[in-house]
Amino acid sequence: MSLTASPTPAPRPTYGAVLGSPYVARLLGGTLTGRLPNGMAPVAIVLWATTSAHSIAFGGLLSALYGLSSALAQPVKGRLMDRHGQAAVHLPAAVVNSFLLLALPLTGPYGGAALATVIVVAGGLTTPPLEAGLRALWPSVLPDPRLRHAALALDTGTQGLLYIVGPLLVAALSAAYDPAAALTVTAVLGIAGTVTVALCPPSRRWRPTPSTHAHAHESPRLASTALVLLFASLAGVGFAIGAMNVWSVSMAEQHQQDMLSGILPAAFSTGSFLGGLLYGRRHWTSTTTCRLIIATGAFLAGWLPLLFLPGPYAATVAVAVPGAFLTVVVACAYVTTDTLAPAARTSEAYAWLILSIGAGQAAGTALAGRLAEQPLAGAALPAVGAAFALALLLTAGRRLTLPNTPPLSHHHR
Repeated sequence: MSLTASPTPAPRPTYGAVLGSPYVARLLGGTLTGRLPNGMAPVAIVLWATTSAHSIAFGGLLSALYGLSSALAQPVKGRLMDRHGQAAVHLPAAVVNSFLLLALPLTGPYGGAALATVIVVAGGLTTPPLEAGLRALWPSVLPDPRLRHAALALDTGTQGLLYIVGPLLVAALSAAYDPAAALTVTAVLGIAGTVTVALCPPSRRWRPTPSTHAHAHESPRLASTALVLLFASLAGVGFAIGAMNVWSVSMAEQHQQDMLSGILPAAFSTGSFLGGLLYGRRHWTSTTTCRLIIATGAFLAGWLPLLFLPGPYAATVAVAVPGAFLTVVVACAYVTTDTLAPAARTSEAYAWLILSIGAGQAAGTALAGRLAEQPLAGAALPAVGAAFALALLLTAGRRLTLPNTPPLSHHHR
């Protein structure tokens, strides 16, 4: 019998252990609530426009401007968080964003389309950067790398639910009351969730720690060849998602089943959620780069069945497959970004990652819209985006891997 005490085994990377850790449930719940407007506002804006003597085209333009301005502002807000902390950015952004959403229904008598456009753009620019902020908090909240791995998978996987629950909630509120009520609830949820996060001690205390290591990857410069290739590849991933959304509308029109335009993206998001849950429960021994490339290859393979122009039921099953690998791709991309970015600029780096996906999604949506009347071309575009992503990751190769660097380990705050 040995007299030497055995070391206490590390907690299993289960979601119970993750959610049971201090502040995790509050941070995750607050972030999801505060980001629910990302799935609600674009739909509510379109519905408000169409019931306020504006055209559907103008409503679609306003919705696109809201999403685009929100994405473009991410790096600036990330840089501000790295300099001034999270609460100093989250709280003012949430107050202004919510005020603007509440003010939008009042623009009819006081300025019409021009004022509505200004308000929508300003509202997008002031969306709180909760997603980047939460990713920056995980190292301080969960010191165990295995629990951080599970938390990141859970966090990433649940994001898709925002785009299922959000539009459904807007539709229900608009049907029961009117789109102005949906905008009001959107504003209230946004500020409630943001306040929950910003006043949580880890977020309130968080400050970036300047790098003290001599590694090249921790230079004050954010840009590097590896990060540029990574972010460009994620634009390809976003392109696939944007193209899939338009293809879903085309499928609905082709088969005269309006619900398909919502069912197909919901199946994709459900696959993402379930894939994230399965991924986060396992302890992986392969490198993050290896998992990133394999998952992107599987993401590409998942889109290929669409080239056979499947019917509604087969298409619904088919899109769940690339969805299941999306969470793995994004989670590994965040870990890689954390490894390659300077310690003092991780929030900004995460924001560029989010912008890359958003910009790619906008490009995919735009091109798919032009090709909507060509079924094969529309069905092929998601695979084109995924192939672009995989090609860039293979080109980046070992640049994305730093030896002996465990995931999310060098930013202890």
